[in-house]
Amino acid sequence: MNFDALKNSYSSRRSVVYARRGMVCTSQPLAAQAGLDILKRGGNAIDAAVATAACMTVLEPTSNGIGSDSFALVWLKDHMEALNASGRSPMSLTAQQVKDLGHTDMPRRGWIPVMVPGAPSAWAELSEKYGSLPLEEVLAPAISYAQDGYAVTPVISRLWQSAYSEFSKTFHDPCFQPWFETFAPNGRAPRAGEVWRSQAHADTLRLIAQTKAKAFYQGELADKIDQFSRETGGYLRKSDLESYWCSWVDPIRTNYRGYDIWELPPNGDGIVALMALNILNGYSFQHRDCAETVHRQLEAMKLAFVDGKRYVADPVSMTVTPEQLLDPRYADERRALIGEQAIMPEPGQPKSGGTIYLCTADSEGNMVSYIQSNYQGFGSGIVIPGTGIALQNRGANFTLDETMENCLAPGKKSLHTIIPSFMTKDGKAVGPFGVMGGFMQPQGHVQVVMNTVDFHMNPQEALDAPRWQWVGGKKIQVERDFPCGITEELVRRGHEISVLPESWSFGRGQIIWRNEEGILCGATEPRADGCVAAW
Repeated sequence: MNFDALKNSYSSRRSVVYARRGMVCTSQPLAAQAGLDILKRGGNAIDAAVATAACMTVLEPTSNGIGSDSFALVWLKDHMEALNASGRSPMSLTAQQVKDLGHTDMPRRGWIPVMVPGAPSAWAELSEKYGSLPLEEVLAPAISYAQDGYAVTPVISRLWQSAYSEFSKTFHDPCFQPWFETFAPNGRAPRAGEVWRSQAHADTLRLIAQTKAKAFYQGELADKIDQFSRETGGYLRKSDLESYWCSWVDPIRTNYRGYDIWELPPNGDGIVALMALNILNGYSFQHRDCAETVHRQLEAMKLAFVDGKRYVADPVSMTVTPEQLLDPRYADERRALIGEQAIMPEPGQPKSGGTIYLCTADSEGNMVSYIQSNYQGFGSGIVIPGTGIALQNRGANFTLDETMENCLAPGKKSLHTIIPSFMTKDGKAVGPFGVMGGFMQPQGHVQVVMNTVDFHMNPQEALDAPRWQWVGGKKIQVERDFPCGITEELVRRGHEISVLPESWSFGRGQIIWRNEEGILCGATEPRADGCVAAW
């Protein structure tokens, strides 16, 4: 990445940050500083990523927790590794059981959408395979924040209060009581600037560090999860935890105008971003802020998303391959459907042709793109008593339609929305990036890539620029500072536009680029309390 070629064409709310020896970017300043401290103590980018991720379970519990799933792309000086730490559904739960309980869709809260959490295994695996420091040292900052407390930031306080308002109205079953005991011990959500602490979090993180996560899947913590699940009508069992560990997978990529864009393969939906970029690769874009550009972006995104929703699932259940979905000839077929008016997208036939994100870099050339999530805020609402473990609700993304690849079944991975990404050029790292926020994520990836490659924005400009997101059918949401003239033209083209007042709905991203001289250039999301910690 040649920083000189990145023009300052957009008025940024923040400035990019440059550094030489190391960098950590995430949406919580204390977590970023903790990761940087690990680098300064001799840790590498992998250690810094694990330390930051563990801190985020304490510092931003509104988006992730110890019971999260995670994914990582790890650049090791000259090659890419990909880690899938998404869990599997309980062996005791079937789609028919859920329907017999009166559900037509997967519920969002409670025990039904809970799957085996993958994040603790990711921390241990990354540390053991590529880290430079012991896991106990790497998790020490998170343990300290949990035990000693920290002042809650404004954005997190607002999200916490929103969750408390929802949960206090709907969480009446005894299985939800530990959530209130853990996250609202004073009968309310913590206010901005108020200190929150959790000895339960500290004790659990210490046990994970000491046992390299074995306690979570085979020992004391697994026993507690199993016991509470049995006592409150849950489906997760110790045997489900014992049979799980994260896995290394082959990353997928596509080339967009000379840059390779990397994602995790399915069950993650990062392939949706790559499919959209393949479609957009057939156009030439001269201007970012014009209706023709945005219209084509939206139509490509819609076509990629409906294919992703139709075909992406646990790899063992997929009826098409990533190679078929990323075939340039298939992209040509999909591009041919795009005209001057908004379309109602339908899946093609490729065989015929509540999340945190962080990125790190060190002086040795290692870089990590990492994402971790409970999903939909605090996740399932299930917290294991005395542990601080808030369990994710990733099973909410399953369908109950048994004709679909992504239908719930025992021991199965669901479609996943969390997707870290990475950019390289000519076999050399440009750097990690991500935009977290449910199904906004692949849409954010496409916009960041195009802002960088097509419109030559620096990393901060690429994050600051007003965003759009497709939410179904012809429905589009845009930020309040999205250009009015473009919005009016999109309406004339048949798009149904809503302007949202809250920018955090459009994702929260981080970027680190590295240039030919090894200088790091970082940016963080203005829609959050983000921070670039640099050395």
